[in-house]
Amino acid sequence: MKLLKLVPDDTNIHFLKWRLPFFIVSGLLMIASWALVFTHGLNMGVDFVGGQMIRVTFTQSATAPVAQLREEIAKLGYGEPIIQTFGAENAVSVRLRLPEGSDKNAGLADAMAKKVSAAIRAAHQDARVDGVDSVSGKVSKELGWTAFQALGLASIAISIYIWYRFEWQFGIGALFALVHDVSLTMGLFAVTQMEFDLTIVAAILTIIGYSLNDTIVVYDRIRENLKKFRKMPLPELLDLSVNETLSRTVMTSGMMLITLVALLLFGPKVIFGFTAAITLGIFVGTYSSVYMSAPILVWLRVTSGSFVPTETALERQERLAREGALP
Repeated sequence: MKLLKLVPDDTNIHFLKWRLPFFIVSGLLMIASWALVFTHGLNMGVDFVGGQMIRVTFTQSATAPVAQLREEIAKLGYGEPIIQTFGAENAVSVRLRLPEGSDKNAGLADAMAKKVSAAIRAAHQDARVDGVDSVSGKVSKELGWTAFQALGLASIAISIYIWYRFEWQFGIGALFALVHDVSLTMGLFAVTQMEFDLTIVAAILTIIGYSLNDTIVVYDRIRENLKKFRKMPLPELLDLSVNETLSRTVMTSGMMLITLVALLLFGPKVIFGFTAAITLGIFVGTYSSVYMSAPILVWLRVTSGSFVPTETALERQERLAREGALP
């Protein structure tokens, strides 16, 4: 019985033939994504714009009715709540965005908390409100700035590692691929106006990790082939390396996309944004490892001698002495 192979062993796709058109399209998409972010903005969640958190325990239930609570609170007109279990299975935290005008009138936020608490008690006799905590917009903005700093520092640290592990050109290539993947993900949230909260930051960090992993696999094969095929033109060598790792790339990305698409179609609404971000990230991360991080090495002038150790003057003298001593 033959094993199923999604990519035949003799696959020879000329990816580098189309590197310029793909770079142009990707560049335009990156520019458009950031233009949308700065003009339309992102639909920031409670984590970034401030809000109120109501802690509730259902004393006579083993688990909290999260789905039912979400529907009941959404009908009150304060937007979609974020509800998560808090400590025990029968305890939850309900997070809501601050109502408009609450920055000038603090009573609006208090009125919202009282109305939501009353609605929960009326619908659930065993509901006990343990407390109401407010998060100011200023604190949330600082949290958002810290989250974006974390993304930037993670990308820079990854590039430094690849620079150390390979060559400086590879570090720049990996950083460009990461910027590409993050930019398109941000563009998705600017276009769709899906809520952007800390779970999306976690999704972007996951995308960075996946894209880096796929890029390193391709780069490692490129490095091996640079040592083996010294006289092969670089575009042909890059095509060879990408084709040799294509089976692994297709299998890994394909299996993940099947799972993610199932979650998009049938998964709970509360994780839809998180799933959408990772789904797009897996797709663009796979694309960037083939059409971004590999072709850019041509323009950065990587050569077959990039991984040949530089011979010092002392080593050269010793080599010439050995060669002279030979009969």
